Amino acid sequence: MKFESKVETSFYKASGSPYIETNIPYLVVDNFPLMGLLTALRFLEWAGENPSGVISLPTGKTPEYFIKWTSYLMENWDSKKVKDLRAKYGVGRLRKPSLKGLQFVQIDEFYPISSKQHNSFYNYVKKYYMGGFGFDPKSALLINSDEIPLAGGRSYLEVFPDSRVDLSLRYREPKSTFEKIQQDSVFSIDNWCNAYEHQVREKGGIGFFLGGIGPDGHIAFNTRGSDHHSATRLTETNFETQAVAASDLGGIEISKNRLVITIGLETITYNPEAVAIIFAAGEAKAPVVKSALENEPSVLYPASVLSRLKGARFYLTTGAASSLHRSVEDYYKTGEWTQEKTDRAVIDLCDRLEKYGHHLTLSDLKDDRYCRLIPGLGEDTVSSVIRSTTDKFEKGMFPETSQVYYHTGPHHDDIMLGINPHIHRLMRNETNSNFFSILTSGFTAVTNKFVIDALEDAKLFLDKGQMTMTRYPDFFESGYQHKRDKDVNHYLLKVASGEDYELRRGLAHRMVRDMVGLYGLKSIDQLRDQINSIIMVLKRSYDGEINTPDIQKFKGMIREFEEELVWACFGIQTKNVHHLRLGFYTGDIFTEQPNKERDVEPILDELRQIKPTVVSLAFDPEGSGPDTHYKVLQVVAEALRMWSKEEDLSGLRIWGYRNVWYRFHPAEANRIVPVSLNAMSVMEDAFTHSYLSQVDASFPSYQHDGKFSDLTKKIWVDQLRTTQLLLGKNYFYQHDSPRVRTTHGLLYFKEMSIEEFLTHARELEKSMEGVVL
Repeated sequence: MKFESKVETSFYKASGSPYIETNIPYLVVDNFPLMGLLTALRFLEWAGENPSGVISLPTGKTPEYFIKWTSYLMENWDSKKVKDLRAKYGVGRLRKPSLKGLQFVQIDEFYPISSKQHNSFYNYVKKYYMGGFGFDPKSALLINSDEIPLAGGRSYLEVFPDSRVDLSLRYREPKSTFEKIQQDSVFSIDNWCNAYEHQVREKGGIGFFLGGIGPDGHIAFNTRGSDHHSATRLTETNFETQAVAASDLGGIEISKNRLVITIGLETITYNPEAVAIIFAAGEAKAPVVKSALENEPSVLYPASVLSRLKGARFYLTTGAASSLHRSVEDYYKTGEWTQEKTDRAVIDLCDRLEKYGHHLTLSDLKDDRYCRLIPGLGEDTVSSVIRSTTDKFEKGMFPETSQVYYHTGPHHDDIMLGINPHIHRLMRNETNSNFFSILTSGFTAVTNKFVIDALEDAKLFLDKGQMTMTRYPDFFESGYQHKRDKDVNHYLLKVASGEDYELRRGLAHRMVRDMVGLYGLKSIDQLRDQINSIIMVLKRSYDGEINTPDIQKFKGMIREFEEELVWACFGIQTKNVHHLRLGFYTGDIFTEQPNKERDVEPILDELRQIKPTVVSLAFDPEGSGPDTHYKVLQVVAEALRMWSKEEDLSGLRIWGYRNVWYRFHPAEANRIVPVSLNAMSVMEDAFTHSYLSQVDASFPSYQHDGKFSDLTKKIWVDQLRTTQLLLGKNYFYQHDSPRVRTTHGLLYFKEMSIEEFLTHARELEKSMEGVVL
């Protein structure tokens, strides 16, 4: 493959110059920050050659390192470090480009949304691109909802007071005078979009486009099914896109009813000389990347339209590229052959052929492009995979005694969703001790509406005199700090008795305790005033607005109570449930990198005190920059590394789990745990009755419109289906063990020694060296 860009040529050579056979060329880098460097260098290379070119750059979290690297390179252009970087990647002689003359085109925007809101893309563009990069606003095409003309010169608040736009008005008669105003406004927006498209084309089209790719394969807001000849328009989105946007807008309830204005697929491809780059990080993006690159152009794969452009590229991390044909070929054909490769090849063959393992023939294996590579391929090959898999079962079901478990979770609910059926069984042995540590505050997962409703309840109970504790003489001095276990016990007793009113009162009790400590309240009157103040602030906030630090902390305390409820269902006291609130988690769009003193020391202190024999953690496949799971993995690894210098940890075991965001391939995991209908029910009930703020699934996964617990059960069932194809259904229902006979789902995890885990963590850390700013 020959690249015209010197930057791309340099990165291509550094990657080993693999043969590229996809419809759109791609480059693969080790990690998210390095992808940001590649993108920044390519952008500056293009800007140097096209000082007055037309550009479209993305919003959201994905551009984090693109923005950071571009700013750093421009500010330190002639420093030794930057000179060396530029020389390394082919642009050592490039003069520092001026970005002032570039003509910026905004890609998309929610509609309606105030341009003044921090979560509007207009605001993002003004902050990071107009302000940060120094683009000239006068030559930019921006999407400002406040300035798009509507019927009679009205504002969108007058025309769409509930922020809902009914696009059926394009095709039907209005039923009222107000609907006629709305209809005229919809057509006015359509005319504005046509004018926007015309202005882009008058400029010759977009010369440099950079964008991410959504879970359904969308680019800009051109969702699956979009016409490849589409232009700028006001349009609806699909569930996957709404789920991703929920965190921006304050919940799926809002994003489901919010439309978008987006440039079209033909807007992006109008200029045949355009450079169009899609960047993607992490294994979660691997399926949509594969669909876009290895299929013929189709409305099912919006990004496949870029095959029209000779300057189209995909920039990918190793994880995002992992499903591509070339990556799979490299997996099997490079390095030593392992049992894991044999397992993966045979299990995937069962899945492709939809054939049970014991029905596979030697001809099936020889006809498969990867199974035929297995050394010593023969009649015993499938049996070896079956033995390997059943061995994982035996290890996953092995009873343990006298162990000390330290379970860590990046967010509240990660541990439950990742590994609950396994640790629940181990908790039944009273010689085992269990400690739970949630490492971030998790306040972003609590909606304003949930807090408002709960505080309205608290006011009601105060007014009715049903918060007796507030009348105790020492409550506002010290009493509020006590009886936290009683709060938990009281709540769960009312779960058992089915008293909804008392459940609301139980939540209100804990919220009042937390408010007294957080705000230093000294009386019932001050408590009432503070409740009213928070309600007023939240009601005046726009959807998705960043809360003040005190309300963020208060929301985090709600999540902490929820976590205590969950583990109390299994007999764990609040003293064994720790809330670390690591400082890198701020709720900002670009979170900070962890640091040792603030983020590592608290975990190290817990390791010293608890002295666990097993540590569990979220084990995600690669560093994806803004991903909290990866940053937590970094700090846990560093804490373990430091602890290993003080203690002999040769016997310490690490359990790496995954949940709704990432999944293990059965060949990759080395422990398999059967999950019964009873275990699913226990998990579902504990989740529903404890994670109170999550029951309405305001921030769902794009994979499922509902609670995370429902998605988790679906994953366990899917994992059973995969393994059943290998072992046969009779393996389960005819097994000697009743525990195996009651299997209706499977949980996978990976057990490692500390040496194995730290080796993996060091590889991730090493891959980041020199690319994390």
